[in-house]
Amino acid sequence: MSTRPGTEPSLSVRLRRLHRPVVALLIAVALLRPLFSVTGLTDALGRPLTPLLLTLGISLAWILVVGLSRVPEPVLTAVAAGVGYALAALVLSAVLSPLLTGRLQGPLAQPQALLPLFLVNGVWGAVCGVCALGVRRLRGVG
Repeated sequence: MSTRPGTEPSLSVRLRRLHRPVVALLIAVALLRPLFSVTGLTDALGRPLTPLLLTLGISLAWILVVGLSRVPEPVLTAVAAGVGYALAALVLSAVLSPLLTGRLQGPLAQPQALLPLFLVNGVWGAVCGVCALGVRRLRGVG
């Protein structure tokens, strides 16, 4: 893909190579966390343990899906999923909070939370992606 040997492709080329169905799957798995919250399961099962266990389980799923698959760019795939999850959670919060509580809640109601939302979830994706690379190395792949 690169024009000169030994040069890395640009970020835009690398992003186009991402396996979008895997990114979408990872986002869908991560949406379990807000689903638990919206349905009241997080409160019913107990805080703070439920959100922690959900985050751990989602992270493990991301690591295994990316680490056991053959997707190119495992770290970038997980980062894209983290940022995509942040966007999906933002949209869901904007749509559901007025319907369920009668007022806007979440990051859009507190704009100072927007940048941390994307940064934290992008870093979460990066950590999972690095762990997935470790899984691949243990398997002798990549």
